[in-house]
Amino acid sequence: MLALKLTDNKDFMNKFLRSDIFDHFLLQEGSIVTASTYVIDGRITENFYSSEEMEELGISGYAFLPFSMQRSHLFDLIKGKRTPASFQFVLMLSPENLAKTLQSIHSPFTESDISSVCLNIRFQNGMLTLTTGISYRIFSPDKSLDHEWDRLVRQFLLKHDIAYEEL
Repeated sequence: MLALKLTDNKDFMNKFLRSDIFDHFLLQEGSIVTASTYVIDGRITENFYSSEEMEELGISGYAFLPFSMQRSHLFDLIKGKRTPASFQFVLMLSPENLAKTLQSIHSPFTESDISSVCLNIRFQNGMLTLTTGISYRIFSPDKSLDHEWDRLVRQFLLKHDIAYEEL
């Protein structure tokens, strides 16, 4: 697990909520605390979309909605003159991106071994943090995937000029 302090809150939030940088992730869950608390369950509501709509949207087989489909709603909840008291979002790799990631790093794990590969973004007490995490369906002492995911996240942040410090 990697724990990072994001050092330029305004720049990160602009990239997070006003650009497509994180759009290839799925939104697993989130919460935003302002005058009231908003709790977001990123699960796709059964029967909300027809199978044809799910195909058109490119979300067939997904349990969670892409971040791209939620980003503008989240922005609307966060924007304003007052900074939220806190928020937290859990983003995860889509099934396709999980498969690509496992293949690109030549991991011994398969998609069926992994529940989720996540980014946890949290704002609390004026500090914005990002932590990585992997939820396994199996027990394994092998932490090679954890180390590779941490490396890929650092690479992703550098590619997008997102400033951070390791905690």
